[in-house]
Amino acid sequence: MKKSSIIRTGISLIPMIVLVTLLILNISFFGSDAILGASQVALLFSAGICVWLAMWLFKKPWQDFEDAIKSNIGDVTTAIVILFLIGGISGTWTMSGTVPSLIYYGVQIISPKIFLLTACAICAFISVMIGSSWTTIATIGVALMGIGKAQGFSDGMIAGAIISGAYFGDKISPLFDTTVMASSIAGTPLFKHIKYLMLTTVPSFALTLIIFLILGFLHTGHDATQITVYTETLASKFNISLWTLVVPVITGIMIARKMPALTVLGISTVLAAVFAIILQPHIINEIGVNALESMGLSGKGGQAGALFTGIVKTIYDSVSVSTGVAEVDKLVSSRGMLGMLNTVYLVISAMCFGGCMKASGMLHHLASLILPMTKTRTGLVASTVGTGVILNGVISDQYLAIILTSDIYKDIYAKRGYESRLLGRSVEDSATVTSPLYPWSSCGMTQATILGVPTLAYFPFCFFNIISPVMSIIMAITGYKIFRRDAAPKED
Repeated sequence: MKKSSIIRTGISLIPMIVLVTLLILNISFFGSDAILGASQVALLFSAGICVWLAMWLFKKPWQDFEDAIKSNIGDVTTAIVILFLIGGISGTWTMSGTVPSLIYYGVQIISPKIFLLTACAICAFISVMIGSSWTTIATIGVALMGIGKAQGFSDGMIAGAIISGAYFGDKISPLFDTTVMASSIAGTPLFKHIKYLMLTTVPSFALTLIIFLILGFLHTGHDATQITVYTETLASKFNISLWTLVVPVITGIMIARKMPALTVLGISTVLAAVFAIILQPHIINEIGVNALESMGLSGKGGQAGALFTGIVKTIYDSVSVSTGVAEVDKLVSSRGMLGMLNTVYLVISAMCFGGCMKASGMLHHLASLILPMTKTRTGLVASTVGTGVILNGVISDQYLAIILTSDIYKDIYAKRGYESRLLGRSVEDSATVTSPLYPWSSCGMTQATILGVPTLAYFPFCFFNIISPVMSIIMAITGYKIFRRDAAPKED
């Protein structure tokens, strides 16, 4: 490596070192509250360092950075709207009685011994069908959190099972944009890509289910009395009825018809709001009366005014219902759209940093560090996997990690004579599934916000997300179904 290249690579490491240092300090001092602003400051400050170094030493024009930031933020506008709708749906599904009813029936139907396995499998199935891990986690995932808490499981364990299942779908569903993106960038037909993914995904998921089954049978926190308290408390506060399940059923039908995620979430939010007024008027009225009193508008509009205020506040603001049992109160509280603002702030900050790193050329220079490790089959796959995992942490966005990892290695795989499907699988086994494991990433903060569980609490239990990169490397070591282009079987 030339001296100038070595210098550029060393300079390129500086923004990453600054970012990692600040993030470590933030977690040490702020803990889970880092999402309130500290992580965002770290990302923006590191982006500033990147721009300053690139303009000063690499003579990069400011316009390059501005264009990259605009492009990156533009790419996540849909995700931002989805985040707001998820906030709205969490409020309306809760106050309509949908989530309380799912918890009420779920704790009585699902055995604690197989709860973790069941939760993981259900989330995997739904995620594959609907093509959205975020939607899966925000709907059935929230209800499963309540069921698991009632059965005495730790928050981290429940969230780990939910996220493991949801990201199984994120990885292999043809409806997922990450799956389509990874296959298209690698240059592999979609279903050929998914078929090849199964060689690492199925063993990883099977091991995950076995681990959750073992943890379920080892679980000793089940207390029938506690479940009774939960069910009686929910029944005393909400009108528990099968009618409340109409909302998730209609949502499922829309999903089955492959309607766009924005449409599904929007209609589901409005539908749940209508059902909340019809089935839980006393709760919506209570929320509305309290809101009007806090604004000094007590009694304005009568009952109709209270219902209107209550349902609007349920959609956009954090609301809670007092049941007299603290644990149940946590289950029937919601963040609303406002609860997603910190996550949106984080996403935008991450896009700024990622855009600056790409525009500066620093990512390209950093990629040169791993080239010597790509001479063997195992080294090539391990480097690809490692890059995907690292970029998720550095850039804080799975889409950028997928794109950049693919861009870095595409020519290398072609030069080494390996099939494009191997590249696509290696990227999916790393960049796609590890995104929710970083507390400062968009996925990590989103899932932590939706489920109300810190990322570091659920990290150890996201077995599928942890096993997948390892399984990819193991398959590379064995060489199973890994072919050079000139030796590939005709049917492939």
